[in-house]
Amino acid sequence: MRNLSDYELMQQVKRKRRKALSILYDRHAAFIYSFAYKAVKDESAARDIVQSVFLRLWTTESGYNPDKGTFSGWLITITRNITIDRIRKDRRESGIVIQMEPERWEHIPDHSFMSPEENAVRDSERQQIRAAYRHLSEQQIMLLEHFYWRGYSLSELAEIYNQPLGTVKNRLHQALKILRRHLLTEGEGL
Repeated sequence: MRNLSDYELMQQVKRKRRKALSILYDRHAAFIYSFAYKAVKDESAARDIVQSVFLRLWTTESGYNPDKGTFSGWLITITRNITIDRIRKDRRESGIVIQMEPERWEHIPDHSFMSPEENAVRDSERQQIRAAYRHLSEQQIMLLEHFYWRGYSLSELAEIYNQPLGTVKNRLHQALKILRRHLLTEGEGL
């Protein structure tokens, strides 16, 4: 069975042949682990991702199609998706995801070591940002939140919004131009 191609092994995996999955594991686990480790920088999490990838291979109804690309490309796509899910889950659980809704700005923690002057500047900046955000559409605010605070790449956002990458880049650029213009205007008024 070791002389079978990855495609042939996946056909065997779909028939629930454990030996085929074991051979695929031997061939690709190190590659998957290195990809996952680079993303999460944690050995335990990277090992969990490797297990999740092979569990997905075992349980998936859709299989690898050699007409659509290489097996390793397909496998790295699965690994990437599982890794991103893991990162997002970890962010949610650790509370790192920052919401950009204007009503939450009041909850940004102030640092007790800041002087009254520094606090005044920070409050002023917060008010400037809040005022500038009023000039953005809901879609622009969400785009900024996803890109800057939730860590989505432009390619991921293009997939999420089901729009061409160039369109997403342009919309992000336009939102930043609006913010810049209104932040300058608000700053001059103070």
